[in-house]
Amino acid sequence: MSENKEFSFETRLLHNRHKFDSATGAVSVPIQHASTFHQADPEQFGKYDYARSANPTREALEDIIAELEEGTRGFAFASGMAAISTAFLLLSAGDHVIVTEDVYGGTFRMVTSVLTRFGIEHTFVDMTDLDSVKAAVRPNTKAIYMETPSNPLLKVTDIRAVCSIAKEIGAITYVDNTFLTPALQKPLNLGADIVLHSATKFLSGHSDVVAGLAVVKDPELADRLYFLQNSFGAVLGVQDAWLVMRGLKTLHVRMEHSMKAAVKVAEFLAAHPHVKAVYYPGLPDHPGYSLQRDQASGAGAVLSFELENESALNSFVSNVKLPVFAVSLGAVESILSYPAKMSHASMPAAEREKRGITGGLLRLSAGLENPDDIIRDFTAALEKSKVETRV
Repeated sequence: MSENKEFSFETRLLHNRHKFDSATGAVSVPIQHASTFHQADPEQFGKYDYARSANPTREALEDIIAELEEGTRGFAFASGMAAISTAFLLLSAGDHVIVTEDVYGGTFRMVTSVLTRFGIEHTFVDMTDLDSVKAAVRPNTKAIYMETPSNPLLKVTDIRAVCSIAKEIGAITYVDNTFLTPALQKPLNLGADIVLHSATKFLSGHSDVVAGLAVVKDPELADRLYFLQNSFGAVLGVQDAWLVMRGLKTLHVRMEHSMKAAVKVAEFLAAHPHVKAVYYPGLPDHPGYSLQRDQASGAGAVLSFELENESALNSFVSNVKLPVFAVSLGAVESILSYPAKMSHASMPAAEREKRGITGGLLRLSAGLENPDDIIRDFTAALEKSKVETRV
């Protein structure tokens, strides 16, 4: 927990127990490459013995994310999916997990193709419908997995309410907080047990690192997750840990600018005649708008929008100039993604269609450009797309 709770979040991004190195005064966490550590006493080892189990550079990042998420302990993994997969290993054969319906494709793949091999059952539900969540509960339900806002349709789950349901049945709760980060949403303070991040995204923010993080509130649960982290071994390398820490220092200003840009672009798209639908919880007509305002301090910088069909999408993408057309999100540059063939390609087509992930759906992660430039770019591309796809 933070020792400086009297300071604001943006100040604590910079001023924490790792603001300078206690040995040298260096205003940067040292990168400790050692894979093993000398032990002076054969009867009592020091804090560090082998870098898979603990490394001071990785530990600094783990301390910082635990403080920012207001948990007791943080864990750094080699990727977001390594964090999610390791956290799922808290479950055992015969257990059942309830999962957000339009969850990230990698999580869908893990749940449907890996956990099933170990006898762990699952049910996907529209988690905006609390009655559906309750109806999915079984005697062997041991976990509920939330992603809010969800990827890619930006549905908003009532974290408090779902956590309450979970507590009634003795199940643990996971929340993927990648889209909002602790700058905007604190799931542990809303009742969640484990918060997860693809730190590749907004936390590092520069499209130059792959990393995953987890934070736990309960010390006993943290010990169980540490045992799995050490056993499974998918830990984050020290160079990548340092890059995430550097990115975190600018998280607040990046999120603030990108969120303002996302609102402006979403409003533009919502009013455009060539756009069928816009999914962004920062728009007042979004079904989760009020809930989002209640449980988070912003709607984030990711939105999705739907064009008429795949042909219109292909034409639009070929004509935009500014966003990178790529997998991922949460970077300084705006990133335009095609969920059906990128983030959710591992989800069968029938499952995608059932969830509304159509061939005309695009996801935009707003970056640090001037949003007016993005709007001008999109305006021209939409006009060209309409001309090129007109029958």
